[in-house]
Amino acid sequence: MPVQVTVTPHTQQPLVSRTYPVQEDLDAAILKAHTAQKSWSSISVKDRVAIGRRFMDEFKKMSDDIPLELSMQMGRPVSQGPGEIGGFLERAEYLISIAESSLADVSLKDTDKLGFRRFIKRVPLGVVLVIAPWNFPYLTSINSVIPAIMAGNAVILKPSPQTPLTAERFALAFTKAGVPEDIIQVVHLPPALTSYAVQHPLVNFVSFTGSVTGGKSVVQSATTAEGFKGVAVELGGKDPAYVRPDADMKYTVAELADGVFFNSGQSCCSIERIYVHEQVYDKFVSDFVELAKAYKLGDPTSKDTNLGPVVSLASAERIRRQVSDAVKAGAKALIPDDLYPIAKEGTTYVAPQVLVDVNHSMDIMTEETFGPVVGIQKVSSDEEAIKLMNDSPYGLTASVWTNAEANPESEQAFLRIVDELETGTVFLNRCDYLDPALAWTGVKDSGRGVSLSKFGYDQLTRAKSVNMKIKTNY
Repeated sequence: MPVQVTVTPHTQQPLVSRTYPVQEDLDAAILKAHTAQKSWSSISVKDRVAIGRRFMDEFKKMSDDIPLELSMQMGRPVSQGPGEIGGFLERAEYLISIAESSLADVSLKDTDKLGFRRFIKRVPLGVVLVIAPWNFPYLTSINSVIPAIMAGNAVILKPSPQTPLTAERFALAFTKAGVPEDIIQVVHLPPALTSYAVQHPLVNFVSFTGSVTGGKSVVQSATTAEGFKGVAVELGGKDPAYVRPDADMKYTVAELADGVFFNSGQSCCSIERIYVHEQVYDKFVSDFVELAKAYKLGDPTSKDTNLGPVVSLASAERIRRQVSDAVKAGAKALIPDDLYPIAKEGTTYVAPQVLVDVNHSMDIMTEETFGPVVGIQKVSSDEEAIKLMNDSPYGLTASVWTNAEANPESEQAFLRIVDELETGTVFLNRCDYLDPALAWTGVKDSGRGVSLSKFGYDQLTRAKSVNMKIKTNY
């Protein structure tokens, strides 16, 4: 039987392996989920919430082992692992806390006096297939898995082959908390079996997080399946930032550097292009480059490292090629190659890089990089910045940096920019963050569907209307 091997990015050595199932085994797993879901959905939401809270307690018991385990699987510095754990628990806590209110019946009391009783129930869909990525495997999985299970669905969780252990910990914490084993099952699948699972008649909904190419494949597979099923795809981004003249320069530079370089830029909502008003452009670039040069690229298992390798040799080669193509087209690279001797061809170590003299004829400003690289472009007005920010096939997040606290006119300018931007989320003076109380969604090639917030429960349930005529004698 075929075997999936996970290779540690910085050593290029095998870490763990998993045997792929045959089609009959996958059929059996989905059937078990389908059968178990009937009983699970009959359990009250209050009781499911209690299990959800125990799940958080079980997950916390594992938290000491997770940072190093993550580093070995996908290369993030071990010092940054606690951040994903903290974000995971924050989202879990919020999504569990709003489960009862989000899943409660919607009563229409205005017609009770006329002899009618009407209400809308939120009922589970059945079996939900969650296809998770490697870059933030806990943070992304939680967006769908928690509301799916709280709503009474069963979950088939398919992790990335780069981070197989994350899903297994997820499922273990749930089963220890009291969720029946068949309600959350981990499956390791090759592409062909993943498409088969997407098309399976007993899978009612598919939640995918990953690349645009992968998302299109999932949507196509779901479309060719018998019947109709829901699909949500959370895809990539080329997220822009705009620095206005009155921005707090020290704060803005530090926040945007973190938005660019955290997790080696391997985030769907990392900052990949920055537009800076001409009045502060030179100062911003100078300060940003100085800060970028202070990053320590190296072994992710070392506590002193704050910039680790990218996930694969292929990814490293693609990022270097995008930078090289931009330089050949006229861009200027401001970080000397010799500053990071570890970042050699044939390794997964990619040096941080800042490019200026860039424009939208270059892929570095239009196509997703997914690496520790950013292009910085000068603009002369809000209108020019908006035009360039929207000049993208992606629309996940955008951020604007301006002194709204001291200047009410700056806040009004920000709100006007919000209305013009073609994106799912707009930040003021922050970036690369998901607030669990806000809907997470994208436009254009950044995907479709909603996770997080109370709206995240909507796509994992369906409305069932009840219309009761109580009085029949008038």
